[in-house]
Amino acid sequence: MNSPENHDQSRKPILSIRGGSKRFGGIQALDDINLDIYGNEILALLGDNGAGKSTLIKALSGAHTLDEGEIRFEGKQVNISKPEDAHNLGIKTVYQDLALFGILDVTDNLFAGSEYTRWGFLKKKKMDKEAQTVLSHLKTTIKSLNQEVRSLSGGQQHSVAIGRGVFIGHEPKLIIMDEPTAGLGVKQSREVLRLLKELGQKFAVIFITHNLEYAFEVAQRAVVLCSGRVAGVMDMAEANHNQIVSLMMGVVQVVGENV
Repeated sequence: MNSPENHDQSRKPILSIRGGSKRFGGIQALDDINLDIYGNEILALLGDNGAGKSTLIKALSGAHTLDEGEIRFEGKQVNISKPEDAHNLGIKTVYQDLALFGILDVTDNLFAGSEYTRWGFLKKKKMDKEAQTVLSHLKTTIKSLNQEVRSLSGGQQHSVAIGRGVFIGHEPKLIIMDEPTAGLGVKQSREVLRLLKELGQKFAVIFITHNLEYAFEVAQRAVVLCSGRVAGVMDMAEANHNQIVSLMMGVVQVVGENV
């Protein structure tokens, strides 16, 4: 089990949080959070329901603002108080609900909010061309850009959401994936995990999941939250399931916290 400072000292984190705290009335959702996220790695964010995972990623994506603490991005202190702040830094989030438009086709969903226009008209051919490039990057099984998204499989819909979040607009530097395999079958989950592995070779990725098997398969490190605090920061090559479950349940001594 490693503290954040035990990571490769030759590398600098793309994002660091020190002393991050957030309250909602009488509830302490995050309590003195310290963590580092590095480029070209997949960091699993683990914890039981109510551990603070959602609050933490919303603080990084601009949906919430920390009450206390410091966030540094690429070595500079930053203020993330709204989604535009995160977007401008290069932090992109793909939420569990995907936020897709079922009756629209693949291209329209990929470019939703980022459409190419000229004199008030959509530049559909240009969008289709770029959409095809996105699908090629994703190596997805989607066969036609004209398909309504509601007709796609769960894995294919995740591919569209990932494509929109990653390849449309500014290239990201940090990608947050919120439970991307939730509700998917084994085959569809395998497709999403393949995409995650490829993204982790190019970007920093935070992977929120309840599935420990998937975390061990794709993540290099894990941050375990319990009751709003960091219970452990672990190298997945050295960790085991029992250690992580014990940290999640708060039945072992806190490790790698407040260093």
